[in-house]
Amino acid sequence: MDVERRISYFTMEIGISQDIPTYSGGLGILAGDTVKSFADLKVPVVCVTLLHRKGYFSQKITKDGDQEESSVKWKPIDHLRLLPGKVKVEIEKRKVIVQAWEYKVVGTSGFEVPVLFLDTDIKGNSEYDKNLTQALYGGDNRYRLSQEVILGIGGVRILDVLGYRSIKKYHMNEGHASLLILELLRMHKKSIEETWDEKLVWDVDEVRELCVFTTHTPVPAGHDKFSYDLVWEVLGEFIHFDVLKGLAGYDALNMTLLALNCSSYVNGVAKRHGEVSKQMFPGYPVGSITNGVHSYTWTSQEYRNLYDKHIPGWTKDPFTLRHAASIPKPEIWNAHIEAKKRLVDYVNEKTGVGMDYETFTIGFARRATAYKRAELLFSNPQELKKISKNSGKFQVIYGGKAHPKDQKGKDLIKRIHQCIEELKNEIKIVYLENYEIELGKLITAGVDIWLNTPQRPMEASGTSGMKASHNGIPNFSILDGWWVEGHIEGITGWSIGEKNASDKTSDKEDVKELYGKLKNVIIPMYYQKKWQWVDVMQCSIAFNASFFNTHRMVQQYVFNAYFE
Repeated sequence: MDVERRISYFTMEIGISQDIPTYSGGLGILAGDTVKSFADLKVPVVCVTLLHRKGYFSQKITKDGDQEESSVKWKPIDHLRLLPGKVKVEIEKRKVIVQAWEYKVVGTSGFEVPVLFLDTDIKGNSEYDKNLTQALYGGDNRYRLSQEVILGIGGVRILDVLGYRSIKKYHMNEGHASLLILELLRMHKKSIEETWDEKLVWDVDEVRELCVFTTHTPVPAGHDKFSYDLVWEVLGEFIHFDVLKGLAGYDALNMTLLALNCSSYVNGVAKRHGEVSKQMFPGYPVGSITNGVHSYTWTSQEYRNLYDKHIPGWTKDPFTLRHAASIPKPEIWNAHIEAKKRLVDYVNEKTGVGMDYETFTIGFARRATAYKRAELLFSNPQELKKISKNSGKFQVIYGGKAHPKDQKGKDLIKRIHQCIEELKNEIKIVYLENYEIELGKLITAGVDIWLNTPQRPMEASGTSGMKASHNGIPNFSILDGWWVEGHIEGITGWSIGEKNASDKTSDKEDVKELYGKLKNVIIPMYYQKKWQWVDVMQCSIAFNASFFNTHRMVQQYVFNAYFE
């Protein structure tokens, strides 16, 4: 049997639904949104990922701001279909059996994109091997490398067993899947008789034409590297080590370098990130395709109704959201107020803090890690009190998980809770626990402005602000990642820092501009120039939501990477 699919999309994590918790954050949510657009646009794709029976983790935050983690409880059988056919991969000289579960993402016209979840929790595997697909980003380097063997090598093999034999492109969403290249090299191995040279047995040129690579990480530390001693123990000499080192680096197996050397198309996830990636990997032709979000998924019901009324067909063609500029301003505002009420009601029910519908509300929700600088807003609590008193009241809603091993990220959450306590009599602030898909939808639709303060140039793209734009929420952000492209000062939102600001710009300089615009421009406009504020809301939709969506993004992949 040959199942007609031209493209395979490999990703370590994917966020299709909150009921299937096989994602940790932005990378997984992007993958889920991408697959939804594949389905809507009828792109012949099959997706490969890991099952992660324990998910990432469920977050609880104590009253003192300490993060507590627990495993997510979900049953694959309730959401996925177990497929016939199994494969084996060799890990530490053991044969590990891999099976696949299937979930079909159905597009607007009924076209289906199968998502294959690889699983080793099978009779016949050792207890250790059964656990290899349990936890997302859990364990040590040995555990991680074993997972990447299953994803890359096991993924290519499971496609063949399940009948996907017309694959022309293997798209690696980040370097976690790069070991698929080694399996492809073995599949396209020339015979000794053809070459008479053992070093030429591996047909790198042919494999390169099959591979597409998207890098998401603008800092060297974020790229997976494994010592060759560990590679020898886990993988053995899958291909000759001299060949492997020539492709993946001589000091260690660098998953990004392996993908760069063996892909015909490589891209970063924003124009700025593409430039940064070229500097990180000089000599490699790194392009850029800026990320997006799945428009229908991240648009609140209030705005869906509004768009259905004024822009019929927007779900199939999000570019038509450019016509949001013609929607009557009162309708834009009323839809926002309804979304805001839902968020405020949720906050008050969960926290009892007593937020209200009228107060200007700042939103900040993303992974809790140091470079995101979530605490930058609280650099000068006394100044914040003055802004609230003199420019206008405001309230703040936070959310986000720190990786269980990221102590700095956990400390950041704790510091924010200390600021909440310090400011509680003047400014209402909450940190909502367990930031997941549904909570993300609620926050990105219900706040009045979306704040983002990453350390340049470490924001590869960022997509939460794009979700806000789909709901008419202006962005207030450092000019990094996607915001370099989406920002028009005073039209789609506001910048913190100049476009060409140095990557070494100090926190002090950024705080000065953050406070200055909040005090002198943003809060006064919100309270005193309501319809001018709605102008910015409309432009956020018309300029940003119409472009920063995965329909546009997928079309660029199709034209530039898949069928070039």
